[in-house]
Amino acid sequence: MDYINIALAKGRLGDEAYKLLKAIGLGESIVPESRKLIFKDEERKISFVYVKPSDVVTYVQNGVADLGIVGKDVILESDNDVYEILDLGFGKCKFAVAGIKGKKTYKKDEVLRVATKYPTIAKKYFDEKGQKIKIIKLNGSVELAPLVGLSDVIVDLVETGNTLKANGLEVFEDMFGITAKLICNRVSYRFKYDRISKLIESIKEWEGMYYEDN
Repeated sequence: MDYINIALAKGRLGDEAYKLLKAIGLGESIVPESRKLIFKDEERKISFVYVKPSDVVTYVQNGVADLGIVGKDVILESDNDVYEILDLGFGKCKFAVAGIKGKKTYKKDEVLRVATKYPTIAKKYFDEKGQKIKIIKLNGSVELAPLVGLSDVIVDLVETGNTLKANGLEVFEDMFGITAKLICNRVSYRFKYDRISKLIESIKEWEGMYYEDN
């Protein structure tokens, strides 16, 4: 029997995914505190590989992983061809436009400088609003950009808003919410359909019990 390979994001989302897998009886082979990147469940023929969040979609799209658990932000930012199967409900946050508190002054006929880690998402959002923008792609703390005059606003994920407040910034506009998704390789979905379907059903049952209790 071939393995079902599942790509998991390192970090907090991966921790939540581990809890889900444990809850449905599939996480016994994973040792969260280990530095290993691959864990194999020989009995159930399931392999788990930990990768950077931004690489989960790449692994699934290229068939290295059959399934992946990743944030909707990564899916939207990537040029991908994968099935988005389930909303897992955890990893909740939102995209927002933010800037220096009290300084929301941009107008549609002006070019807005937007600092972000998510240029594709930011461009689509402002294109739909008819707002002219200049994208400034950053990989680090985007909150710094308006403070030093690099940008007028930022587009970023916001969970509590505490980091924004601590740096004298505020949310100007809520864009849309983000949660973790289960994604699947298109070929895998066809050729490993029965096993993947059983796993999906287990997750749906867990979701039903989880939301009933919460």
